[in-house]
Amino acid sequence: MIEIMTETMTLYKLIILYLLQKVDFALNTSQLAEFILDKGYTTYFALQKALSELLEDGFLSAESTHQHTFYRLTQSGEQTIEYFRSRLSPAIKQDVKDFLKEKEYALREEASVKSKYYKNTEQEYDVICQILEDGVNLMELKLTVPTQSEAESIADNWPKYNQEIYSLLMSKLL
Repeated sequence: MIEIMTETMTLYKLIILYLLQKVDFALNTSQLAEFILDKGYTTYFALQKALSELLEDGFLSAESTHQHTFYRLTQSGEQTIEYFRSRLSPAIKQDVKDFLKEKEYALREEASVKSKYYKNTEQEYDVICQILEDGVNLMELKLTVPTQSEAESIADNWPKYNQEIYSLLMSKLL
């Protein structure tokens, strides 16, 4: 029974590694869950366990923002999926291909807009809002506000209004 559970968890991990290998940007937990849960491969708790173990084993790196944790393959993760990709069925590989064909633009867009906040030494809150393009920082805006609720509001609204704000700044500055 334990051997079957271990093989199953290994499969979940390989699916995650394969999916991350097929994109050139980080994916967050909800994006990974959208694929894995919608296809019925596993449960949310098994997904979380697989992600945790992949991080612990050094196959993934993670970056946390205000709302999400984004995952990328490490070199070790890349080598692992290259070595074990044959253990994934053609059906799973096709599911990944179909998912990315349908959702890649939306996934990329979500991964390219980030916001986070933290309490600074002046006991105020710094909010960092970013727009990334191909992993390169296209725009970074840092705002300081007096309360955590204001910082949360800015961080929450950035994904909704970033394009409008970027366009306004560019039209005024150029």
